[in-house]
Amino acid sequence: MLSKWKTAAMLRTAAFAFAAVVAGAGLFAVATPAEARDYPYCLTSPGYGYPGECRYASYGQCRAAASGRLADCIVNPRAAFREPRHRDYRTYGQSW
Repeated sequence: MLSKWKTAAMLRTAAFAFAAVVAGAGLFAVATPAEARDYPYCLTSPGYGYPGECRYASYGQCRAAASGRLADCIVNPRAAFREPRHRDYRTYGQSW
């Protein structure tokens, strides 16, 4: 028969192992790929490459970030000149 101390030590070890497995699984679950999104406005400045820092949803947001800096806002060329999304005519349009 195991002593009270050995049983408690085994339970602590099992709990620690379970916590380590859960934490390890959590690290892999959180590591998802970044969402690919092209925002419509870019902040351009001599410190950035072309087209600049493209993370602004509105022109006002971009201008506020450019305020007080040697920077300007342009339309994101990746968002402005990409191919238009094709409509799925099986689900849009006239219903049969």
